[in-house]
Amino acid sequence: MRFVIPSIVVGLLASCWVAGLAPAIPAPPTKAPTVVPAAASAADNEAAARHAKRTLCRKQARSKKLVSGRKTAYIKNCMQAP
Repeated sequence: MRFVIPSIVVGLLASCWVAGLAPAIPAPPTKAPTVVPAAASAADNEAAARHAKRTLCRKQARSKKLVSGRKTAYIKNCMQAP
């Protein structure tokens, strides 16, 4: 009975070694590859510009204390202006 647990451990280690799961010597750390961000496309720039303009229009509507339909109409007109 006193050899049961050590024999189980040896059996598990042997099966892991045969299966290729034995702990390997870790490889030396290498430098992580640097990721170069892709250049922003024209669509990304346009979307950012529209977002900034809409935010500005909403702030202006808030400062004028417009609500409901008037606020919506003001934002639409503001967005259409160049």
